[in-house]
Amino acid sequence: MGKSLAMYMSLLRVLLRLVGVRSQAVEIEPGTVVHFWAPAENPSKTKIHNQAKRKPAVVFLHGFGFNGISTWQFQMLALAKDYAIYVPDFVFFGGSITDKTERSPAFQAECMAKGLKKLGVEKCTLVGLSYGGMVGFKMAEMYPDLVDSMVVTCSVMALTESITRSALERIGFSSWAEVLIPETFEGVKKIAELCTYKSLAMPDFFYRDIFQDMFINHKKERVELLEALQVMDKDFYIPHYPQAQRIHLLWGEEDVLFTMEIARNLKE
Repeated sequence: MGKSLAMYMSLLRVLLRLVGVRSQAVEIEPGTVVHFWAPAENPSKTKIHNQAKRKPAVVFLHGFGFNGISTWQFQMLALAKDYAIYVPDFVFFGGSITDKTERSPAFQAECMAKGLKKLGVEKCTLVGLSYGGMVGFKMAEMYPDLVDSMVVTCSVMALTESITRSALERIGFSSWAEVLIPETFEGVKKIAELCTYKSLAMPDFFYRDIFQDMFINHKKERVELLEALQVMDKDFYIPHYPQAQRIHLLWGEEDVLFTMEIARNLKE
């Protein structure tokens, strides 16, 4: 990890500890470990521990570009007082890893659900951004007793060939891998540009640190994740969601990847 990013992460860890959130590695099964930011455990049942058990659980699922803490750090700090916050890294992001060959959204959903269960979460609200929304929809389908409600932003139920084709044409890329698995720090800047309303005014050395820390490892596996994410139009189906009245869509009017038209179709 680059020096500037390491210093920032050290400060962020301190701030998160002050609000009762800490890093935890959860073994899903031998060979598969999911990293979570979650309410601090305390065997002596301190006040913080008891409050965390009573607070409603909110699970934040990150997009494909960055890991959990880099995506949701501000929401974590703002909401930890009133909610039990859980922020996992998807498998092959951050501190999560597997030796399995499965790459589907259903596998990610299974790992997230099993990890939450091991952390004692019985029911939760999911907040999913982009790839996190797609995995979130799969979690809602597979684990209706766990997922009580959802907030989905800039996402779809499934990444179909028609959605893929139109989105890539709008942004001028030939594949999702070309966009989301950059070869240089300039590619990281492009991801940030596409994913934010206003440009993030960060110096190049910080983007270089992010590239070195988040985009060097697991390139092959991430390409496989993207391949497993895409489905043919003819194979797409709309699952039954018991939570249908509790799925909320939050959208950016100028989203170039998943447009307002996609949001309206998703709502219908």
